[in-house]
Parts: sequence; C-alpha cells; structure tokens
Amino acid sequence: MALVHKLRGIYKSVLLSSVSQSWSKDIQKVKPNLFVRNTSTSKPSYEKKEVNVTFIRANGEKLLAKGKEGDSLLDIIVNNELDIDGYGACEGTLTCSTCHLILTKEDYDRLPEKPTDEELDMLDLAFDLTDTSRLGCQIIMTKELDGLQVKIPSTIYDARS
Repeated sequence: MALVHKLRGIYKSVLLSSVSQSWSKDIQKVKPNLFVRNTSTSKPSYEKKEVNVTFIRANGEKLLAKGKEGDSLLDIIVNNELDIDGYGACEGTLTCSTCHLILTKEDYDRLPEKPTDEELDMLDLAFDLTDTSRLGCQIIMTKELDGLQVKIPSTIYDARS
C-alpha cells in the first residue's frame, strides 16, 4: 500500500509540473476520481463446481465421470478419456450424430435448453432414436444436472459418412 501512495505522489508531481497553472486547477478538482480504487473483501468464484455424470452402455455397464459446470457431455467424455468407440467424431460441430445419448423423461424435461432444429436434423440420422434423445455435444452441464444418468445407444452412426 505504501508503494501505491508513493506512486500517486510521483504521478501528481509529474502531471502538475507538465501542465499550465489553469489546467492544474481543473485536475485538482478531478483528482479524487483519478485515484479511486474499488476493492472487495469477498473471494471471487472463479472455480466452476464439479458435476457427476453416469453413462450407461447398452450392455448395462456404468461409466462414472466428473466434469465442471459449463462442460458439455461430449467434453466430459473426452476429458475423462472414456472408451466409447466413435463418440463425438465431429467434435461438437453438429455435423454427425455420434454423440447421441438417451435420457430419462424426467431428465430430458429438466434440461434448460431444448434441442435446436439443427440438432433435431442430426438426431433423425441416429440409431435407436427415442423421444428423449439428445446429442451430448449440445447438453451443457449445470449444478442442477449433477448426478445425471444417460444411456449410450448400442450403435453409433456417423452422419458424415
């Protein structure tokens, strides 16, 4: 803090010596605003909360994974290096349907975002399509979705081929 005060003094003397007397009077009026520093005593929340997702293979095997709020389900699979053959081939660009997942009706209804027309077009090309199908690249995790369980269809189809 002492350094800040010293720098303010140096700044003031340099500024005032380099301008005319009438200009310095104007600066004197504004000076309190030049050196205002807003501080906060609360700790900012830069860390995103951790969320848990369970991916269920067609054979019933459960794959538990952790992610962060703001991650898509595709991100969580990639970041956890889950072995799901061919999953997410287009890397979330909505040009394939390899990240097709099936949710329960309750989970599907509580998703904050409904599917876009582009997503629905890609889902039309997916195998094992259901009324609660979504593309994992389009589902963004929130703290309310913590503990989500999704089924992985038995077959993956890449709409790009």
